Amino acid sequence: MHSFYIHPPEGDYAALPAEEAKHAEKVLRLHPGDEVCAMDGAGRRWRAEMAEQGRVRLLEALPSNEAPVRLTVYEGLPKADKLDFIAQKLTELGAARLAPVKMERCVVKLDARDGEKRRERLQKIAREAAKQCGRGLPLEAAAPMNWREALAAMSAHDALLIPWEDARGTRMKDVFAELPDAKDIGIVIGPEGGMSPEEVDAMLQLGGRTVTLGPRILRTETAAVVAAALAMQLWGDL
Repeated sequence: MHSFYIHPPEGDYAALPAEEAKHAEKVLRLHPGDEVCAMDGAGRRWRAEMAEQGRVRLLEALPSNEAPVRLTVYEGLPKADKLDFIAQKLTELGAARLAPVKMERCVVKLDARDGEKRRERLQKIAREAAKQCGRGLPLEAAAPMNWREALAAMSAHDALLIPWEDARGTRMKDVFAELPDAKDIGIVIGPEGGMSPEEVDAMLQLGGRTVTLGPRILRTETAAVVAAALAMQLWGDL
């Protein structure tokens, strides 16, 4: 079933934004009566059918498919378009927020203007990924933050997980055994050059836990997806 974003409903009907209406009619060639999923972008979803004049008729509300845990991934700014991939996959996995962080070993440098452009791009990718996987609430993409801002945000989580290549022994399931009722989890992923010992120590002082993802060193984009999937399997709904 194809999914579309809608304007706020008016009774049993809702209008499609112009771009959505064009895609439904010109690309997918849908006709009145064809069943679709309508999403308001704020978490609500409906089983609906196409109607005339770029509208849909709402048939019934669909249950929420948001995860029972709020997962934020702090990603050390990677090179190239790796953040695009990460935003797409985290949306599919059910993560709530992606927060790019300027870490000590990051090669990428962004000023405020470039950072906002990157955030807008990531948010658009998340919205499209939410449509593809039928998720009612897209991942929230934050603007790149500096290390001090990131530490302040990290301190608010029920559990802070730090996948680190130098971690030994402790796996994510071990943290879950200690904190099975955590509802707000942060995961910190280093950039291509990894996290510095000083950065890891600062997070440990906040109560963070270093964990290993296995004996092989994963690329930063792989680590983000694997760590999120493990957390969603343990605390979430995978």
